[in-house]
This record gives sequence, structure tokens and C-alpha cells, in this order.
Amino acid sequence: MKDFDKSIAILGSTGSVGKQSVEIAKFHNLDVDLLMASSSVDDIENQARVLKPKVCVLTNKKAADVLKTKLSDTSVKVYGGEESAIALIEECQASVAINAVSGFAGLAPAIACARTGKRIAMSNKEAIVTAYKFLKDEIDKNNAELVPVDSEHSAIFQCLQGRAENSIKRIILTSSGGPFRGKRIDDLKNIKAEDALAHPTWKMGAKITIDSASLMNKGFEVIEAVRLFDVAPEKVCVVVHPQSIMHSAVEFADNSVIAQLGSPDMRTCIQYAITYPKREVSLAMPLDFSALMQLTFCEPDMDTFTLLPLAFYAAQEDGVIPAVLNAADEVAVQYFLNNKIGFTDIFEIVEKTVKEFKNIVNPSLDDIINADKEARIITNEHINKLI
Repeated sequence: MKDFDKSIAILGSTGSVGKQSVEIAKFHNLDVDLLMASSSVDDIENQARVLKPKVCVLTNKKAADVLKTKLSDTSVKVYGGEESAIALIEECQASVAINAVSGFAGLAPAIACARTGKRIAMSNKEAIVTAYKFLKDEIDKNNAELVPVDSEHSAIFQCLQGRAENSIKRIILTSSGGPFRGKRIDDLKNIKAEDALAHPTWKMGAKITIDSASLMNKGFEVIEAVRLFDVAPEKVCVVVHPQSIMHSAVEFADNSVIAQLGSPDMRTCIQYAITYPKREVSLAMPLDFSALMQLTFCEPDMDTFTLLPLAFYAAQEDGVIPAVLNAADEVAVQYFLNNKIGFTDIFEIVEKTVKEFKNIVNPSLDDIINADKEARIITNEHINKLI
């Protein structure tokens, strides 16, 4: 990629997508302006020594102090704190920022990137689910750009190149079905965190792996698709595809379907978001069609995995409800990972919080932020009654 002269920033560099972004940067010898993480000192130190960024920032100030000492023998500048992180994102000269920050915390960095006209290689789904209207306003106002990194939305983005979006009949989101595909609700009651973390195809962080097991992640992707491609929720359908070879597809008005296929490797999507519209040599393995015995498809079990239809409900209701859905899920999943509640408790607790929350139809950004905070309080109250 010698002719690729853009510098990049990697936000959330020590998470799963962040680490794969580091691999790509190293493979293509990219200039890295900024590395940002929360508190993983050892990981970001190793990344800094390999990539030699201008700046590293940890939102945890104590961790940043430790990192500053560790990197004192280098020219890398180290800063700490959330306010410093946002200021440095706005100041950095990178033309592409990979937003791999996990959770609702990814919203502020996304808006900071948009305000400075950067291309956002967007892995953080929570910002799109909860507050895409406000992010899109900043993108349009500042001539910024968003290219999706999720394999499904990257696939749709690629399928739509050169085609009128008003010709879309359906967006077809594929799902592996997770580790519990085919199981009924009674089978899921005694599931432990280690069982849910064993995803059959993708290597991801703990939170998104649990969401994939519950199909909540696919529900968030439904809302993302509605936002990113400006379609009604009823124009999005989910198809279970265990082999994870077809990453998603678009059905057009003439009933033709264009799909994007490839080996299940997030590095393909990350790299394409950086290099778009160019395609470059990739770290991902090529697809061997002779080794593909079969590709199978079926409908998801929405009676068992009730968070998926709940996401369709949230997409239809809109307002602050998607933010409430996300907040409730973040809280409930963390309790499950800490072995405080059961797997199916996540379903019940999240639905209770969402269904009892009073919606605000045309919210301000403050309304969304406040709804996120209130939903977390309500979810904690439901969990405390349970435990």
C-alpha cells in the first residue's frame, strides 16, 4: 500500500477490532497519528513501540501516568483523561479514524471525528443505534464520511456501490445463529458465561460475543441498517447462515440479489473502510470455493431469542427507545459476565426496561444521554430485585 498516503487514528486500539486494526497498520506500514484506549497499559505500550504513533491517550488517567513512564524512552507523547481524548481526536491530523471504542462511550469520539471532517471507519455500533441523527448532522456539516466496519454493513455498503438506494427492496442481514442456534428457551436457562463466549465463527470481545449468542447483536445491526441505509424496519430481514461466508445481501426492486462473500475475517472490513474505494492485498485468507460443501440459510427463532424482535420494536418506535435498549443490554450483559444473573435473565430484564420506558419521539442529544443514564438505573433496579 505504498501509494496510500493517509494517516490513521485507532480509537479503542486494545479491543478486538482495535488489535486487528493494528495488524493492518503494521502489515501496510501505515502512518499512525493517534492510539487511544481505556486502561490497557501493556497492550498499548506494545502497540506504540511497533507503530510509533505521535500520541497515545488513555481515558484512565492513572493508567496514562504509568504508560507515560513506560514510554519515556520514546518520542511518543502520552495523555490521560476523557476530555484529553476528545481534544486529541479533534487535533490529530489523521484523515481516517477507526472507531473501535466499545459501548455508548463510542458516541463522543465519533462526533469528535465528524466535527473535524475525518473519515470514520465505524465499528462502534452504539453511536449509530442511539444517536445517528446527530452524528449524521455533524458528518454532513463538516464534509466528513462514515464507512461501516461491521461485516454485515460493510457487505451492504459494498453491494450498494453504483446502485440507487431507492431501488432497494430488502436488506438481508446474515447471522451465524451463535453458539445456541437450534436451542429452546428451557435449554438456555443454565447457560454460563464461558458457554456463551464460545462463538462458533467470529473472534470478538466479550460483550459483543454475548450479544451474538443472544441475537441482541443482530438486533442492533437491524437498527444500524435502518439508520445507515435509510430504510424502514420492515425492509430489513435477518437470515441465519451458520457458515458466515455470505456477509449480507441486498435484494433490489427487480428481485435480483447482490451479496458480498468472503472468509469470516474482520480485517477485510476494517481494511476496506480505510482504503475505500481502493482494494488492496489483505491479511485475510482467500475464499476456497472447492472447500465449501454447502451454504445453508434459515429463519431466526424469534420465539426463543426475544431480543431480536425487541430490536425491531425499538427501530419502529425510534426516539430514545434504541438508546434505552442499548443501555439496558450493556448493564444486563455485564451482570451475566460477572455470574450475577442467568443468560435468559438478560432477555427478561432488557425487555422490562424497554417496554416500561416513556419514549421521547423527537429527542435532543441531551434527551438521549439522559435516557441512557435513566435506563441504566432502571435496569439495575430490576436486577437488584432478581438477585
